[in-house]
Amino acid sequence: MTHGATAGPAKRAATGALLGLALGDALGFPTEFNDVPAILAKAGPWRRMEQPVRRGLSYITDDTQMTLALARGVRTALDRGALTPLRLARPVRDEFVDWYHSPENNRAPGNTCLRACRLLDTDRLWQDASQIHSKGCGANMRVAPIGLVPGLDDGQRAGAAQLQAALTHGHPTALAASDLTARAVHLLAGGVDPAGLVGRLRSYAYEKRSHYDERWLGDLWTRSQDPSPRHFAERGWDECLAVLERLDAVQRTADPELDPCTYTGDGWIAEEALATGLLCFLLFPDEPLTALRRAACTRGDSDSIACLAGAFAGAHLGADAWPAEWVERIEHRDELLAFGAAWDAV
Repeated sequence: MTHGATAGPAKRAATGALLGLALGDALGFPTEFNDVPAILAKAGPWRRMEQPVRRGLSYITDDTQMTLALARGVRTALDRGALTPLRLARPVRDEFVDWYHSPENNRAPGNTCLRACRLLDTDRLWQDASQIHSKGCGANMRVAPIGLVPGLDDGQRAGAAQLQAALTHGHPTALAASDLTARAVHLLAGGVDPAGLVGRLRSYAYEKRSHYDERWLGDLWTRSQDPSPRHFAERGWDECLAVLERLDAVQRTADPELDPCTYTGDGWIAEEALATGLLCFLLFPDEPLTALRRAACTRGDSDSIACLAGAFAGAHLGADAWPAEWVERIEHRDELLAFGAAWDAV
C-alpha cells in the first residue's frame, strides 16, 4: 500500500486501531495516577501485565467513550453528504453533550471536557464553549476515527481533526496535536513504515505551521491573546515540533526498560501524549501487546498514552494484532467492531 491508500479488508486497519485504542485504555485505567514502582508492586513485571477484568469485562475510560462519541458524530455527518464544518460540528457537539450527561461518565473524565461540554449544552457558539487555554490530551486521545474513516481528503482530515478538538480544547497545541495524531493513524493504516513516521510528521508540521484554517475553526483564535491567526497557529505547531524533535532524537536509542515519560513527557498535555504514545509504539512496532504494556506502565497519563499507542499499533498491524480473548472481553466490543468493519469495507 502507498501512504495515501485506504485501509482495506485484508489488514482491517480501522478495526485494529479501534480495538487497540480500547485495549490500551483499559490496560492503563488501573495504573493511571500511579508511579512505576507502585504499578510494578501491584501488577508485577510490566512485560507480563494481564488484562484487567471485572465481572467478565475489561472496562474502558472516558478516552474510549469520547472516541465512540466522535465516531457516531462523524457517521451522522457523513450520512448527510460530504464532510464539511457545518455538517460535522452539530452531531459531534450533540454526541459530546450526550456523553456529558451519561450515567456512564464516571471514569475520571477530564475537567476541560466537562467544562466545555457543560457550555456546549447551551445555545452559545461552540467557539465560546471551547476552553481556549487548555491543551490537555483529551482532544487527541479521541481523534483516531478521523484518521480511519475512508474517503476524506487531506484538507477534510486535518480540518475535522482540529474542529473536533476545538469543541472542547481551544489551545492551538491541542489542535495541532490532534491533527498530527489523526495523520499518524492514517499513514500507519495506509502502510507507512514506522521507521519513517516521525520524519513524515515533522515535515507535515512544518508545512502546516503558519496555516490557520478559518473554514473549519471560524474566529476561534480571537478568544486567545494572539495578535493574529497565524501567530495562534504557529504557537501550537511549534510546541508539537519541539516534542517531535525530542522523539526523533531518542526513538532508536531509548531504553525500553526506562519509563518512556522520561524521554517525551508524562502525557497529560496534548503534544506529550502524542509523542509518548508514539514512542511506546515505536519501541515495539511489531509487538503490539508489549507496546501497550509499556505505555500502561508509566508515571504519566497511562490510559491516554496506552490508548494512543494501541491506535498506532492497530493501524499498523491490523485487527489480527490483538489476542481474541482480550478482544472478547473489552467493553463496547460490538460497537468498536461495527465501526471498524464499516470503515474497513470501503
